[in-house]
Amino acid sequence: MKFNKAKCKVLHMGWCNPKHKYRLGGERIESNPEEKDLGVLVDEKLNMSWQCVLVPQRPNCVLGRIRRSVTSRLREVILPLYSALVRPHLEYCVQLWGSQCKTDMNLLEQVQQRAMKMIRGLDHLSCEDRLRELGLFSLEKRRLWGHLLIVAFQYLKEAYRKAGEGLFAMALS
Repeated sequence: MKFNKAKCKVLHMGWCNPKHKYRLGGERIESNPEEKDLGVLVDEKLNMSWQCVLVPQRPNCVLGRIRRSVTSRLREVILPLYSALVRPHLEYCVQLWGSQCKTDMNLLEQVQQRAMKMIRGLDHLSCEDRLRELGLFSLEKRRLWGHLLIVAFQYLKEAYRKAGEGLFAMALS
């Protein structure tokens, strides 16, 4: 398999990185201070604040298109559109880049609040009450559940592997 040399970049990471120059074949590979891979922006300091700024842009655009093109503001119309078209953008790889900074998380939550305000009949409720009424959870809770599921899976995988070794050993003797 041949490498596309134009797409190869070097991302120097770490405090005391000497930032060596690399070559692929005879050509020098350029160095970048940040690189986007699988939709996640990574910089040399592993700072995710830029990612938190960039993520709400696309769902905000989608939400604007929904607002302009859909005349109905009923829950039965807006909620499925939000769930299918907007929320996946907000949750994509959030376990990887999810920020602990409250200001960064507020940027994401504002998109969800904007979508919930589009639904008619919930104007008098607070943001938390709107989510509860619609059967949704805040993005922060969803992110924490994602972390919990990952940890639980890793624990169970290790526990079953150890338990399985013991069970098979007993069955063979």
